[in-house]
Amino acid sequence: MKFFKKTDVFIVLGIIAVSAVIWMAYDAMSSNKPAKAEIYYYSKLVMTVDLVKGQERSFSVPQEKDVVFHIDKEGNICFERSDCPDKVCIHAGKLHKVGQSAACLPNGLVLKIVPANGRGDDDLDAVG
Repeated sequence: MKFFKKTDVFIVLGIIAVSAVIWMAYDAMSSNKPAKAEIYYYSKLVMTVDLVKGQERSFSVPQEKDVVFHIDKEGNICFERSDCPDKVCIHAGKLHKVGQSAACLPNGLVLKIVPANGRGDDDLDAVG
């Protein structure tokens, strides 16, 4: 008894190939856009930081001094230090592409990467 035919394999491979092309095109389009980081403290926007190359610094938000963010010379931002028990936020790594995010839930902080010049009509729309 056969569970699938040869054509089923070609259909699945075709879907995978189309998905890969769409993902690579989106990745290429979003990585070229200038970005900024928005930092939320319990769903309230508390800080916006431009992600420009060549400026390296560390900082924290006034609401949570024990959580430290770091921007490197390439324009990436990450959680550098936190007093949370699990350190998931630190292990999230460096963020720089529009749409990426990381959170330190025990401290109520969310870091989102958004377009520097706001959203346009050609950007992806998500309901959140």
